[in-house]
Amino acid sequence: MPRPAPGGIATVTVVDAPVATPDFYSYAWTPPASVDLRDRFVCVRWSDGVELLAFDLWLRENVVGIGIDPATREGLIDPADLDVNSAAGSACAITGASIDAAGAVAVQFATEAHTHLLHPGWLRHVAEAKHRPASWLPAQTVWSAADRCEPPTHDGPAVLATDDAFAAWINDLVSTGFARLRALPDDPDVALALAARIGAVRDTNFGPIWDVKADVTMAGSADTNSTANTNLRLGPHTDLPTRETPPGFQFLHCFRNEAVGGESTMADGAAVVAALEAEHPEYYEALTTLHWVFFNRGPGIDHRWSGPLIDLGQPGAPLTLRAFYPVRGFPDMAPEDMPRAYEAMSCFSAMAGSDRFQISYPFQVGDLVGFDNRRMLHGREPFSAGGQRHLRGIYIDHDDVLSATRVVNRAAARAALDPSIRRSL
Repeated sequence: MPRPAPGGIATVTVVDAPVATPDFYSYAWTPPASVDLRDRFVCVRWSDGVELLAFDLWLRENVVGIGIDPATREGLIDPADLDVNSAAGSACAITGASIDAAGAVAVQFATEAHTHLLHPGWLRHVAEAKHRPASWLPAQTVWSAADRCEPPTHDGPAVLATDDAFAAWINDLVSTGFARLRALPDDPDVALALAARIGAVRDTNFGPIWDVKADVTMAGSADTNSTANTNLRLGPHTDLPTRETPPGFQFLHCFRNEAVGGESTMADGAAVVAALEAEHPEYYEALTTLHWVFFNRGPGIDHRWSGPLIDLGQPGAPLTLRAFYPVRGFPDMAPEDMPRAYEAMSCFSAMAGSDRFQISYPFQVGDLVGFDNRRMLHGREPFSAGGQRHLRGIYIDHDDVLSATRVVNRAAARAALDPSIRRSL
């Protein structure tokens, strides 16, 4: 097929001599306008001003067949074997960079006569930061009670059966922090069927799938190792702050409900944290720096972790709220910090449970509510009458939920491309 001369970003189909990329994705063919050497960098520039400075060692690592295995598309070069010497004549020194007739970026290394081609669409996706962890994910939608009164709701059987419905639901889940499925079948393991579309279930001391049973006809909380299995109110909280990394997402399927009351509650912790930082900066500072020891008191287990109630982690890491008071055991701070730590914690909990941030909604049989366990503050109103309520739950970590979201969004983007500008290896 004829190929236009390089110089613009118009996409064209290239059907012969494909240029392999270091992954298994397809990229539009976007020839750059210019390529030149700048010391140890190859500067790739497109006609719309987008620019990428590609370091020589990094380029060497990403040449398929030298730095990337063609079968696995994983790296081959042990860093200890990299020729980090930048002097001319080293194995990684670049002696030439240009644009070939098809628009690929052509690079010559000092010790090789062969010219290596790099896919311009793959290089552009790096220039546009589409290789970053946040790429192909929906923007976070922070909300308060004024913005919504119930979870975003989707048809359960359709989400289990069709890709488009699944994509719509999981994007709502990641963006808003929670989403509901309705009319799911009478199957105690339906949560596992949903997990099969997402990724691995996070096993814990409660098992891979666990029950939350409350019997309103019985008093007390005997024979249970969790406050969730009682008739008591549960204030806004996140699960398993006793772990170094609490589970990312939680999915609760309502399998049976004969009880009156016990409405589920939810508040967006991201909104609460933002309001706390703006309105009570001294409390925000205390909650992000002062540590508490969280531990499980259940027989036969002894999980413990020390951390702040608002755990910001490293830059770019998901917000982690450690906010389950039944397992918060000890202040892990200097005695003089304890008064302000308790004041700050009380303010945070009051805000999370206020009408400003918290919504409530009933759990119907066949409902499944998924939510970000490290961001959303969930809870339950007390039961007032009736019989049993039986929920079945699973955890799935952020990694798998976000991976599934990227996969469906990239698939949708590829499907939206006109076939004449798609390129498959």
